[in-house]
Amino acid sequence: MTDGNGFLGGRLLVVAFEGWNDAGEAATGAVRSLKQLLELSEMTRVDSELYFDYQFNRPVISTGEDGRRKIEWPGAALYGPVEPALPGTAPAPADDLAVGGADAGNIYLLLGTEPSRSWKAFAAEVIDGALTADISGIVFLGAMLADVPHTRPISIFTSSDNAELRAELGVERSSYEGPVGILSVLALAAEDAGIPTMSIWASVPHYVHNAPSPKAMLALIDKLEEIVDVVIPRGDLVAEAAEWESGINALAADDEEMAAYIEQLEQARDTVDSPEASGEAIAQEFERYLRKRDGRDGRDGRPGPDRPR
Repeated sequence: MTDGNGFLGGRLLVVAFEGWNDAGEAATGAVRSLKQLLELSEMTRVDSELYFDYQFNRPVISTGEDGRRKIEWPGAALYGPVEPALPGTAPAPADDLAVGGADAGNIYLLLGTEPSRSWKAFAAEVIDGALTADISGIVFLGAMLADVPHTRPISIFTSSDNAELRAELGVERSSYEGPVGILSVLALAAEDAGIPTMSIWASVPHYVHNAPSPKAMLALIDKLEEIVDVVIPRGDLVAEAAEWESGINALAADDEEMAAYIEQLEQARDTVDSPEASGEAIAQEFERYLRKRDGRDGRDGRPGPDRPR
């Protein structure tokens, strides 16, 4: 760990990618919320020509405030604080509009779209940018479609392949083996480069996968704030999460089959969350879910999302 200060003692990079790893747009939504709150500037951006198939990830055209038409290309960019915190700097005060806490000035963001090709070269370029920025730890945010009810708190899973970090933060090591997305590739590349990493994943109800999930975004932000020493304003997310849940309740009220299915999910979730459920039973249930989810993905018919590392 950097300078003996542990995972939380230096510059932290929070990462999210659109695509396989982003059910309900929860991970990228959480990072975009942070980007709006932090005073950041773009440090580096990958060359989209090298890594993206534009027939798969098409560029988007829009009209700017000046009336000119512009094209936004898929890609990935690293953002850093306009004024990085100095060692020993007192924590920034938290208010309703700004991120505060001991690490507020040490948060960097990587936001982008999962590349179509050349993943090894992409990972090398990203990790080179992280090393140049003197990043000392990386937090990956992800979201997967799951057999979970929208009426219960969003399930969050944290894991790390770094033994020191697991001991420091009390997180587990994932035992998943199977297909992965770009987050896993970047995580292993970072560990090989000496940058410790951890992952935070949210479970999004698969029966509402077509809509953004503010409740899952909120759950990721809650867990990130818990682990990293920051205070993150929630803005309108709390109200949006309540509206999201109410909207699904209204749909289920008009669909007996959907309502019955949700009730089954609620019973299963309540059993896992009961005081009688052992940690081993919960772990077995999660691994059972991972095995069952292999080979399917409710977003667009591709294989299931990248799994928590």
